[in-house]
Amino acid sequence: MSLSICLVSFYFLMSWSLFLFFMFLKFILMDIVIFIEWELLTLNSGSIVMTFLFDWMSLLFMSFVLFISSLVIYYSMGYMYGDYNMNRFIILVLLFVLSMMLLIISPNLISILLGWDGLGLVSYCLVIYYQNEKSYNAGMMTALSNRIGDVALLMAIAWMLNFGSWNYIFYLDVMSNSFEMQLICLLVVLAAITKSAQIPFSSWLPAAMAAPTPVSALVHSSTLVTAGIYLLIRFNVLMEGTIVSVILLLLGCLTMFMAGVGANFEFDLKKIIALSTLSQLGLMMSILSMGMPMLAYFHLLTHALFKALLFMCAGSVIHNMGNCQDIRFMGGIVNQLPLTLGCMNIANLALCGTPFLAGFYSKDLILEMVSLSYLNILIYFLYFVSTGLTVCYSFRLVYYSMTGMFNFKSLNSVFDEEWSMIKGMLGLLFLAIFGGSMLSWLIFPSPSVIVLPLNLKIMTLFVSVIGMWLGYEMSKFKLVWNLYSYKFYSLSTFLGSMWFMPILSTKFVSKLFLILGLKIIKSIDQGWSEMFGGQGIYLFIKNNSMINQYFQMNNLKIFLLSFIVWLIILVIVMI
Repeated sequence: MSLSICLVSFYFLMSWSLFLFFMFLKFILMDIVIFIEWELLTLNSGSIVMTFLFDWMSLLFMSFVLFISSLVIYYSMGYMYGDYNMNRFIILVLLFVLSMMLLIISPNLISILLGWDGLGLVSYCLVIYYQNEKSYNAGMMTALSNRIGDVALLMAIAWMLNFGSWNYIFYLDVMSNSFEMQLICLLVVLAAITKSAQIPFSSWLPAAMAAPTPVSALVHSSTLVTAGIYLLIRFNVLMEGTIVSVILLLLGCLTMFMAGVGANFEFDLKKIIALSTLSQLGLMMSILSMGMPMLAYFHLLTHALFKALLFMCAGSVIHNMGNCQDIRFMGGIVNQLPLTLGCMNIANLALCGTPFLAGFYSKDLILEMVSLSYLNILIYFLYFVSTGLTVCYSFRLVYYSMTGMFNFKSLNSVFDEEWSMIKGMLGLLFLAIFGGSMLSWLIFPSPSVIVLPLNLKIMTLFVSVIGMWLGYEMSKFKLVWNLYSYKFYSLSTFLGSMWFMPILSTKFVSKLFLILGLKIIKSIDQGWSEMFGGQGIYLFIKNNSMINQYFQMNNLKIFLLSFIVWLIILVIVMI
């Protein structure tokens, strides 16, 4: 039954993906935008309207999300085979895709919130899918971190009541300089950096790797974490030339650098790829804050292709190694898993920005535009060093998976066995190779020539080669590198634990905010407000009605007695 649901979902999503892609081609060639409004409720002068915006950007993103989702579901047929709750898993993935669709086509903050909260809720359900203590802790961290952004979005909705409509798309150009729109911009940026896991909300993304690997391939590489980036691409007019864009640029670059350094200290395969996602999100966020939304959108799409493929390959390796995720056990598995490792290394090379793969077209363009821009030395340094670190941890991964001897078990059965998983990977492999060039021709039809001095022009290549060499050397001399790590133990602990962000996000926040929140609920919500609110009024009316009922239900003597008392009182008052 579950396999048939997988196949039906795969064909349904794939057909819709192809349809939306052809619609995108028509919309971008003919420059069409369709705006649909559906009025749900009108109360006095305020109306609640469901709005949908179909332009080339939303159609292309929807097509990509549906394409990756369909292949992830097909891949899950092999990966989740034998799971008792397979139907529940597929339904959760489909709900997630529905929430993402709603978010993509909404130019209205109310319908954005529906999709936004849907993403948060379903991702929580998917993170705790395996139902153990680690999953529950990771799910709670994910939910609480994203909740801050949800509250910011709710506040933006409340503030937009000043304008009479929640369709922010009408007000972007008109009121971009007003104080109200700046405040809304600040709230939307706060929502975006929680969803896209920028500093100081970065700790939930590696923790969310407790979810099944197909979920990581879909949710934590191409859809959920890019929702914040997509929202800011739509809101990019508000950020131009403001202090918000400067802060966002610094946060994005620091996130990129922090994740790149952290990935070089990590030995958990899925966490390395998660930190790599975090690094690329920082790159997208920083280039977006520099006023280049189209480049951020371009990198968002190309990154989704090779990162989903990388997660799928990692899932296949973990599956074959009896659920072991430590890369130190993975020596020489290229001999047993040639097809999977081939796909994985192509995705790794695309991530590094190897010429003519998907990542090259977006990453190289971004770094050349950074070289062309008017930036200070800190931001320039963070951009290029982070690029070198990306190549460094990618080649470290290549070294650990391809060279040496197999370190896991002496008796092992490791081979490319599950064809549904391999077909899912091969479907994305084609786009990880050709997707970048195809997208660059479609999105940027007229080529832009970036003229730079030779030293700046080859800077990207230079840091990549240095990163590649460093990654290989550090992996080769593991013993020396480990001894150096122990020599500078405090620094290694700081750099390898995401700058203590997980500790700050859990112990500090739980001790301060959650306990404070509990006390406030006990004293105010369940205390004084109950006493002076509903519960107090209820007790007062109940006690008085019981006295009244006592008189009504009793015999004639009490009635006469009360009548005489009332008569005496009346006579005294009259006198």
